[in-house]
Amino acid sequence: MWNPSSPVTGGAQTGLTSPTYTLTLGRAPDGNGTQHLVTALGGTQTGVRTHSVSDPFTLMVKGPANPRVLPSPNPTTGKYGAIPRNVTTLVARKGVNYAASNAPDVCLIRCEISVPAGSDSYDSANVRAAISLMIGALYEQSSNFGDGVILGQQ
Repeated sequence: MWNPSSPVTGGAQTGLTSPTYTLTLGRAPDGNGTQHLVTALGGTQTGVRTHSVSDPFTLMVKGPANPRVLPSPNPTTGKYGAIPRNVTTLVARKGVNYAASNAPDVCLIRCEISVPAGSDSYDSANVRAAISLMIGALYEQSSNFGDGVILGQQ
């Protein structure tokens, strides 16, 4: 299902003008995800590097390894016990430098979506609404969020 169009138009960030990212399908670290590599940049992104093995720039989606279903309710009380969750994770990896003459280290950004089993079919509209809100808010506030990370303020 994860198949971003390429190039991806990035959200506004201080110092990046009309950023775009050309993606190429890569191999995820495990078999349960889909990973894309950033192979070209567009717009003005002075100092930004594309993907390499030792300096990664990737975007990966990893779904639940063992999808869970809603268990049967207690036959006496009709109540459900512990509700399992299906977790999908979006991970961005970017090599970043922290000092001169050092190899890049990896900056990780994770967005985790933890959905109670059963709600994907019983209340899918509200699961989708939560995802829509998160993506829209991050897109709308991309520059402010980036500035907050850099300045240590949110």
